Amino acid sequence: MRRTGPVAGAVLAGALALAGCGTGSSASAHSAPSLSVGSAYMPQPVSDTMAAGFLTITNKGDAEDQLTSVTSDAAAEITVHRTVDGTMREADRLTVPAHGRLVLASGGNHLMFDKLTHKPEQGQTITVELHFTHSGPLRVEMPVKSATYNPTTGH
Repeated sequence: MRRTGPVAGAVLAGALALAGCGTGSSASAHSAPSLSVGSAYMPQPVSDTMAAGFLTITNKGDAEDQLTSVTSDAAAEITVHRTVDGTMREADRLTVPAHGRLVLASGGNHLMFDKLTHKPEQGQTITVELHFTHSGPLRVEMPVKSATYNPTTGH
């Protein structure tokens, strides 16, 4: 019995070590999106009911993801818009490429806040939650900037 005890223990230890070297969990970790958000802001709206929002979503992961919706207590409805050839169209999702960025900027893709619960003022912060196809939701603090704010001149 003494000989089988240590041998059985060594076999079990070896099996556990090999199980840790499997590709199942590490492959899925490497193929998952890895998202972060920066450069978020809302220009102070000129309307009492509508506003725009801009931000950049960076994906350092090996798989793409899609921004599918945005929620906030600041507005009854927030939609994602794609701008193509100067024409704004509502989109059901926008892709965040693997090892890339999704840029929501003035004149391009952006968020539209409709039916504002209050008119945000410069200096305030709006909290939004971004929802994705694969990743969990991301909570983002979006500072309200002047209506003429341009991130290339003062971000």
